[in-house]
Amino acid sequence: MSGLQERFGQIDIYLFDQLLRGRVPPSARVLDAGCGSGRNLVYLLREGYEVFGADADPQAIEQVRRLAAKLAPALSATNFRAETVEEMSFPSSFADVVISSAVLHFARDEDHFHAMLRGTWRVLKPGGLLFCRLASSIGMEQQIQPLGGRRFLLPDGSERYLVDAQILDNLTAELGGRLADPLKTTVVQNQRSMTTWVVRKNK
Repeated sequence: MSGLQERFGQIDIYLFDQLLRGRVPPSARVLDAGCGSGRNLVYLLREGYEVFGADADPQAIEQVRRLAAKLAPALSATNFRAETVEEMSFPSSFADVVISSAVLHFARDEDHFHAMLRGTWRVLKPGGLLFCRLASSIGMEQQIQPLGGRRFLLPDGSERYLVDAQILDNLTAELGGRLADPLKTTVVQNQRSMTTWVVRKNK
């Protein structure tokens, strides 16, 4: 087990699934929008991917820079930037794969959510893949309490911006994309619900 953890870190299991299916080829330029301290980047760094990241927390960026310096010393520290996902300084159509793992549900309201999503989508190349995991109301409709602006109180005591299947279907079309996988949702013991949304950007 320690060998697996050393190689893959604490990678999201659904991102691991995308790797297994060849959706993130070794030639891909990968940008983690809201990368935190780099939990999803360990394997990519080890395997020599061209990796970039952004996070609003400067301390998290310092951690991911240290991780990159250890695992992929050829990468520039400037690949990892302390900035919000809605205002990333990376160029438009920059990355082949964009990761957004447990980020968008921290939106303050609908305007903030759409700004975060537009910023994330902007840096994705035509034909590229967006891998997104976010909290949803799917399967939890009777357990959540609306707070306004699509924010809800969850049974676990947290407050999150929640989407549903119709919203994600509509957003896929509005962005100019198509689902690369069916929506997949995991309900965690009636405490919260996490949905995997994988979208291919139209060329």
